[in-house]
Formats: sequence, C-alpha cells, structure tokens
Amino acid sequence: MIPARRAIQRSPEARLLAVDTAGQINQILRADFVTLLRSGDLVIANDAATLPASLRGSHVATGGAIEVRLAGWPSATFDDPRCFDAIVFGAGDYRQRTEDRPSPPVLQPGDRLALGPLSARIEALLGHPRFVTLSFDGTPDAIWADLASHGKPIQYAHVPVPLKLWDVWTPIAGAPVAFEPPSAGFALDWRSLALMRARGIRFATLTHAAGISSTGDPELDNLLPLDEPFSIPAMTAAAINAARAHRGRVIAIGTTVVRALEAAGAHGGKVRCGNGVATGRIGAGTKLRIVDAILTGTHEPGTSHHALLRAFLDETRLSRIDAELAANHTRVRRFPAH
Repeated sequence: MIPARRAIQRSPEARLLAVDTAGQINQILRADFVTLLRSGDLVIANDAATLPASLRGSHVATGGAIEVRLAGWPSATFDDPRCFDAIVFGAGDYRQRTEDRPSPPVLQPGDRLALGPLSARIEALLGHPRFVTLSFDGTPDAIWADLASHGKPIQYAHVPVPLKLWDVWTPIAGAPVAFEPPSAGFALDWRSLALMRARGIRFATLTHAAGISSTGDPELDNLLPLDEPFSIPAMTAAAINAARAHRGRVIAIGTTVVRALEAAGAHGGKVRCGNGVATGRIGAGTKLRIVDAILTGTHEPGTSHHALLRAFLDETRLSRIDAELAANHTRVRRFPAH
C-alpha cells in the first residue's frame, strides 16, 4: 500500500473495494457506496472532531526538547481537559518516522512539562517509560483555549506538508474528543446522506474518542488500541434496536464505530444509550453482535485496525484484498485511518 502524501478529502477519483459475502471483490467510486446499501439499512458514523493533540515543549528538569501526543482519556468521560494519558517523544517532529524518533529525557512522576502556554505535571508512568498520565494546570476553559492556540494535529512522516486542524475534521465533526480522526467518515458528504434518505436508509451518529494508531515503539503499539470512551445518543440506540428488530443491516463507518457498538451490545445484544468504554481488541475470534458490515480505510497488516477486519473476513479473503491493493499500486489515504 502506498500512503497518500496530501490531505485531500473526498477526491472525486477515490475508489472503494467492495467485498460481498461470497468474497467477490469489485471496485466502485467512493461516491457510489450508497448503491451497496438497501432500504431498511442503518448507517452509523463517529461524529468526534479531532483534537490538536500534538504539543511541543520541554522537560523542565533537564531542558530537553519533547513532543507530547495526547493519546487517551483516563476516565469514562471526555469533557474534562485537565487530565490525559499521553505518549512522550524526544526532540524532532513529524518529519521523522515515529520509529526513528529519539526517546525523551527520563520521565518520573512529579516532573513538570512546559508545553507552550500549557504547564503540565506527570502524575504516573503507565507501564512504559514514555507512556504517562499527565495533568494540566489551570481551569478547563483556559486549557481548551491553550490547546487550540498551541496544539497541532498528530501527524506522520508520509504527509510532508503540515496539517491544519480542518484537514482532520470529517464533514460531520462535532465535539473535539478524538486524538486522531475517525477517518472513514471522510467518505461521507451531504450528497451521500441525501441519497440515503431518498432510498429509505437511515443515518445516525455516536461519539467515540478515537485514539492514536502508532507510536513507533513495538512494545507501546502492542497496547493499542487503548481503552476509548464513547457516548451513544438515545435516538441512535433506538434506531439500532429498531433496525435489528426488522432485519435491517447495521453498517459501521469505521472501526471506532464497531468498537463502540460491540462494547455497548456485549451483554444481550441490545444497545443502550449513554456512556461506555471500548476495551480490548476485536479480531478473528470475535463474534459480532451488532454490526453487519463496515466501510473502512485501508490498514497495514499487524495493526489492531487490520486485525479488527478479521471479525468480518477470514484471512484468505483479507489477504486477497491486500494483494488487490498492492497489484493496483493503490495510493491509500492514511491519516492514519481507524
């Protein structure tokens, strides 16, 4: 797979590989994905907006340059910016591959970090020298304002041009709670939503705090995905249960939606509204209770996102898709995708 080098949203030339239950693979224009749906289906997308979660600064005790990438919410809610789980890098920036980035100075609980206008304290190490819980000084309003003024989107070396915040917001972005974009949502536009309505296909949203997808450290990457809080509105829960009662399919736009819905329906197969936390990995041994199909970006073998697709396809069919992408020299959009 060849990563895209520019942040282009909803390119008219973008294509999808459509895989049916028999394993047949077809290429269609991404704008035509609605033609794969049928009346009675329910499409669900993640409406989380992406935080400016990359913060550059210094380790106060040593003066060493660092980059902090906010990576998770320590609690089941995502409305208090005073505390985050984070990955800390040493000097450098996104122009270097994450696996080539130097380590930060040795970190200890109690250390202070100066991150532009933000001041933070390391509260705990989370089983790895670079994985920490940190707390920011100040009121929530002040922290939000400083994140907006100083933070940048998390970015990787395959896109050489600096990303703007709007580059990582999907068309339905709402509350800023994700650390990287739920990028399957970039496939949506107002035309596709109008076509769904005209064809009797329902659309609903949930909010899931999509986490980071790579740290450059195999030990840390094995921890991904981290526990991720989500919120399911009452109207969405009601639509899911009604669709299932009438044998309509539930179509997830992205892996974050799968994680949220399967966590919400883990006990009894009925989705309730409210807040929850998606934990653990979904993979080949997972029995899906809620989601019937997925529209997703492409993911590299070995990642947790690629493993999730094994809940939908066996290894043979998934390998055929990877081979199809490689054979056609497909340039894939990776922000990275969830």
